Amino acid sequence: MPVGAASPDQLDDLTLVVRAQEGDVRAFEVLARRHQAALYRLAVRVMGDAAEAEDALQEALLDAWRRIDRFRGDSAFSTWMYRVVTNRCVAMLRKRRPVPVDEVADVVVAPDSPSHAAELDAGMAALGRALQGLPDEQRICWVLRELEGLGYTEIALITGASEDAVRGRIHRARVRLAEVMRPWR
Repeated sequence: MPVGAASPDQLDDLTLVVRAQEGDVRAFEVLARRHQAALYRLAVRVMGDAAEAEDALQEALLDAWRRIDRFRGDSAFSTWMYRVVTNRCVAMLRKRRPVPVDEVADVVVAPDSPSHAAELDAGMAALGRALQGLPDEQRICWVLRELEGLGYTEIALITGASEDAVRGRIHRARVRLAEVMRPWR
C-alpha cells in the first residue's frame, strides 16, 4: 500500500461500494464485516433460528455481491443491505412453515428470584409465539422498528412498501401483540 493511502478498513461505506462495484472483493469483504452483526441480528429476529439466519445472511451477502452494481447510493449502504437480507429471509420463509421465533430480543434481565426468572422465560416464550403468529410483513416491519430502531422511511425503503403501509403493519402488529400479551402484564 502506498505511503499515506488509507487501508480499506478506514474508508467510508460509499468509497468501499465504489471499489466493490469496480470488482474489489476486499472492499466488499470490509463492508460485509462492518455490517455483519446488525444484519445477522435482523436475520435471527426474522427467521427465529440461528442456523437459518446464518444461511439467510450468507445467501444475502452473495446476492449483494452479485448485485452490487445495482446499488445507486439513494439510501445508505446499510439500508440497502437490510433490504437484501429481508428479501432473502422472506424468500426462505415462504419455503417453510411454521416459523419458530425463540430469540425475540437481546434483553438480559437479572431476575431477583427463580420464580421471577421462570416468569420472564414464559413471557419471552409467549412473545415468541405471538410474533410467530404475525404475518411475515407485519413481523418484519415490527422487528425493524422495535428491535432494530429504524425509522418508517428507512423501513419503507427496506421492505419496498409505502410509509403508510409500514405504519399500518406496525400498528396492526402492536395491536395483535398487545392482545396476545395482555395476560403477561
